[in-house]
Amino acid sequence: MTILILLRGNCGLSKCISVYMVAMATSDLLAIIIIAVVYRILNYYFPLSFLSHTPVCLFIVYMTTITLDLSVWFTVSFTFDRFVMICCQEFKRKHCTKRTAITLLIIVSALILLKNIPVLFAYEPEKIIQNVQWGCKTSATFLASPLGMTFVWFYSASVAWIPFLLIFVFNSLTVCRIFVANRTRIGLQGHRNGNQSNSVGENRRKSVILLFSVSISFIVLWLTYSLCLAITRVSHPNYYRGDFANPEYIATETGNILKLLSCFLNPCIYAATQNKFREALLNVMKLIWKKPSEYVKKNKQSV
Repeated sequence: MTILILLRGNCGLSKCISVYMVAMATSDLLAIIIIAVVYRILNYYFPLSFLSHTPVCLFIVYMTTITLDLSVWFTVSFTFDRFVMICCQEFKRKHCTKRTAITLLIIVSALILLKNIPVLFAYEPEKIIQNVQWGCKTSATFLASPLGMTFVWFYSASVAWIPFLLIFVFNSLTVCRIFVANRTRIGLQGHRNGNQSNSVGENRRKSVILLFSVSISFIVLWLTYSLCLAITRVSHPNYYRGDFANPEYIATETGNILKLLSCFLNPCIYAATQNKFREALLNVMKLIWKKPSEYVKKNKQSV
């Protein structure tokens, strides 16, 4: 529903912002379906189903890494776009356009698809029953190889540490720029009527609120996972798994829950920060409720 509302373009946002929001909503939806539903639930409760065949299992694992990367780097791309819009006045005319946004998202998606190809070689069949490969587990040979260790560290950095740092830096620079601009604007408008409507300023204020809401929620919800990932990569290069009494395992799984929660939270942020998005959402809900109500009312009259 969020994706459909954003595609209609009636939320009072620029086309450039709408493109990034649609991309983030789509990647979040894919992450929920593939990671939360397929990987975490269906694989667990149906261990010998079609999903447990090794080729299918490998594809699911590959898609989990891709969807997670897309969700993260689409958020970074959106943060960078707003940074350029506010802080780079000369460059924003070329960058902050719908065409540039679509091109950038396509390039990011292609790079993520290529970057995660080694995941397909990092797993091996968990067991073989009647010449049929079932399940998939991390390959000790791959992890022990220099290529495998390099990929593990590179993946950890690219999915958590680098995006975390970039979002923090871009937002810090954006806040500084807004602070300086507000002081300058107040000085220039000292003798003007403060009640004059300023549609440009209002739109910028909404986009800034949206930016900070998405970025802060990302930082807060990914903080636990990023810290645990740093600790486990340093103290346990080969990682650990399945020790439910291990505090590091508990903390890491808590971080996994929180990072998936960020995918659920973004649509709530849209609704909380954008008035027109809430109006469009209410109109859709009314339409959904109206049709069954008319059908029931019509049947009662016929009876």
